[in-house]
Amino acid sequence: MQGKGSRIAGVAVLGAGYAFLFAPILSVIAYSFNESRLVTVWSGFSTKWYRELVRDERILDAVRLSLAIAATAATGAVIVGTLAAYALSRFGRFRGRSLLSGLVAAPLVLPEVTTGLSMLLLFVLMERLIGWPQGRGAVTIAIAHITFAVAYATVVIQSRLANLDPALEEAAADLGARPLRAFRSVVLPLIAPALAAAWLLSFSLSLDDFVITAFVTGPGATTLPLLVFSSVKLGVTPEINALGTIIVAVASVVALTATLLQRRAN
Repeated sequence: MQGKGSRIAGVAVLGAGYAFLFAPILSVIAYSFNESRLVTVWSGFSTKWYRELVRDERILDAVRLSLAIAATAATGAVIVGTLAAYALSRFGRFRGRSLLSGLVAAPLVLPEVTTGLSMLLLFVLMERLIGWPQGRGAVTIAIAHITFAVAYATVVIQSRLANLDPALEEAAADLGARPLRAFRSVVLPLIAPALAAAWLLSFSLSLDDFVITAFVTGPGATTLPLLVFSSVKLGVTPEINALGTIIVAVASVVALTATLLQRRAN
């Protein structure tokens, strides 16, 4: 009886924890279909706020910018992350390995405020010394997002490389393939699911980042999270709820796809 009571209590605590985490998200989804403009008063089911959403040019511009930055950041993070992961997995001990490992892991443990502030100071210093980048905008946001997304991409790709038998590359070398040819023809096809998972994860992280983006953005470069935050300060509207529902749906699909690809890679 005591064991059964403990299991019931554990399930109750677990259920309460999940309810605390997901009940607000479910309420946002539910009220995005509310006919009334008042988000606290339910007046009937309607999809009109989704129609209003797709006609709002300000939101559409923010979506286009966010998607472009996220795609750029994800691609850059996968390229750099692949090189870093390969060096850490295949080159054994070499001078600077500890430094490289520390640089890769730093964004995982540093607060986003620290990362955003350091990136802002770096961009200001670079503009003074070499004149680039001129001001803050989409370019600085993309660079900042690549910087922190590289850490996640490296972890995902390195885990796949750790399980990949080096004898496959050695066999390719024995057959006359140069290192670059062996990497392109043997390694890349085998780690392709991990590359896709790393890209999707980096894309998702970039798409919903707010703190770092707030430090390195400038006039005319308003991403979707920044737009949502500025809109919420004036009061939550059903249109914002509809936008939040779409973001949750997209992020869920991307995260689920990345998880499935990562399982396939392992």
